[in-house]
Amino acid sequence: MAQKRITQRRGHSRWIAVKVKEMNSSAGPVSALFPLSCNIDFFMRNRRARRILPVGISAIEMTNDLTERDSTKIQQGDLEKAAAARASLRFVRDGDIVGLGTGSTAAYAVRFLGERVKAGLKIRGIPTSMHTKELATNMGIPLTTLDEFQEIDVTIDGADEFDPQLHLTKGGGGALLREKIIASASKQVVIIADSSKQVEVLGRFPLPIEVIPFAQRFVAKRIAALGASVKLRQDAKGNPFVSDEGHHILDCQFGQISNPLALARQLSDMPGIVEHGLFIDLATVVLVAKGENVTELHRKAR
Repeated sequence: MAQKRITQRRGHSRWIAVKVKEMNSSAGPVSALFPLSCNIDFFMRNRRARRILPVGISAIEMTNDLTERDSTKIQQGDLEKAAAARASLRFVRDGDIVGLGTGSTAAYAVRFLGERVKAGLKIRGIPTSMHTKELATNMGIPLTTLDEFQEIDVTIDGADEFDPQLHLTKGGGGALLREKIIASASKQVVIIADSSKQVEVLGRFPLPIEVIPFAQRFVAKRIAALGASVKLRQDAKGNPFVSDEGHHILDCQFGQISNPLALARQLSDMPGIVEHGLFIDLATVVLVAKGENVTELHRKAR
C-alpha cells in the first residue's frame, strides 16, 4: 500500500502517522502515531508484537493522504487519552478489585496499571473483553472474575461520548454488554476521555445495540421505526461482527438524543435486544483531558 510518512520530533523520538482500521467499529479508519523506528509490516506479521497496539486494532492501512495537520491532531488525541488515563490511577488503591475497560483510551489505563503492578501495587482486575484480558495478562496484572467478586471497588473505562449529565454512549469497541455489567457492579466508575468525546447532546456517535442473531432483522426494523438509521456492524472480512457473548451489534444513528433516559427505556423493553450502549447514571466521575490539562467532572444528584 502507498504510504506517506509524517514525522515529528517528540523528545528524542520520531513518529509516523498512520491510519488504522478498528475491527469492532462501524467508523472508517482512524489515525494513530507510532515510532518511526517501528516496522509496520512486523506488527502485521507478528501477533505478539501487535499486542502493544491499541485494543481493537485489526489492520494497519498505510495512507498517502495524511497531512501535517492530521498528524498534529492525532498526536493531540493520543496525548489527551494518555493524560486522562494517567489521572485515573489515583482512584485505585492497594488491594482493590478493578474493572478494566475496553477501547483505545482504556488500554492506556491498563498499561499504566501494569506499570504500577510491576512497581508493587496489589490489585486484581476483571476485564470487560477478551482483548482487555489479553492486554492485562501481558502487562502482568493478576485477574479474577465476577463469579469470585460480585462487588468491584473501581472500574476505569472509556466512552464514545458523554454529555453534561455524564450520560454516556459506549460500545464502539464491541464490549458494551460486559462493560455495563461491570459498571453496574462497581462502587466507582471512572470514565476517561479525550476532549473530542465531550458533547452537549448525545447522538453524534452511532448508538451500539447488541442483539441476538435470531432477532437481528426484527429488532433492526423496530429500531428503524423509532427514527434511526440502522447498520449491522461487520468485521474486517465483511462478516457480521460477533461479540464475546456471541451476539451481533447494530450501530444506530438517531441524530441528537434529547432524552437518553426515555430512549434507554424503549430499547430495554424491546424483545431481542440484549443491551444498548446508553449508560445512564453509571459514571461516578469523568476525567476529560484537553491538551495537558485534565478536568474532573462529577455527576450532579437528580
